[in-house]
Amino acid sequence: MKQSGIPLILIAQIVLISLCSCGTRHVVASSQQETAIPLHGKVAEIVERDTILIGTTGDYRPLSFCEADGTYWGFDIEMANEIAKRIGVSVKFKKTSWPTLTADVLAEPQKFDLAIGGITITDARRETMLMSDGYLANGKTILCRASEADRYKSLADIDKPEVRVMVNPGGLNEKFANENLTHATIIVHPKNEEIPSLVAEGQANVMITEITEAPYYVQTDTRLAAPLLSAPFNHGEIGVLMQKGQEDLLQMVNTTIHQMKADGTLKKLHEKYGLQGN
Repeated sequence: MKQSGIPLILIAQIVLISLCSCGTRHVVASSQQETAIPLHGKVAEIVERDTILIGTTGDYRPLSFCEADGTYWGFDIEMANEIAKRIGVSVKFKKTSWPTLTADVLAEPQKFDLAIGGITITDARRETMLMSDGYLANGKTILCRASEADRYKSLADIDKPEVRVMVNPGGLNEKFANENLTHATIIVHPKNEEIPSLVAEGQANVMITEITEAPYYVQTDTRLAAPLLSAPFNHGEIGVLMQKGQEDLLQMVNTTIHQMKADGTLKKLHEKYGLQGN
């Protein structure tokens, strides 16, 4: 057990958790002194390890992207760093994918402590896993070539045999396309980050994407447009995903989200990446 270095904010949060769970925990903490406390549960494991393991796809600009040199950046990467900072540990990112996300979260032994990076909160996910409170608004929309922007004014305009719709496999984009586009030609491409360029080059007419992702590509590639950005096909929120049985970690993450909302940190991140709050 680590003997020192546990942040006061972590101590306060764990005391709150412990009062609602089992066992009595004695804490001595002041502005001058911090002493070790007997921790239990997932948070204790993370503190003992001194590192939180974060699963992320790294293919979803501007939320989670992994450069060729292994450097991660994005809105959700900064969220992960804030969670780690407020627990008082370092971060190690572990690669996952949309097709394997659920299996990776549920794997035993665990591959990582939690998953983050554009993960929409759904009832289906909550049936088998834990999801945090939302911290970012989300909704399905499209990317298309700027020269064809006037062609798509509704979902019906997309759902035509001559329209080639490209999606990445295993996630909610593919699910949405299969459920709502029964006439369009659906093309599944393995790498999400390549699809915008393929649409711009004419290898597909439309990409099913989200309001968190589309603005980045419109701003960085003048060949692309998001004509339905202000009227998404549905509405949702993005959250953090983890195994059931880790309620102490869930409470820690939710507390961090609430603190970030209260102190303006989350708003600054929204503004930095041009994204909408919830």
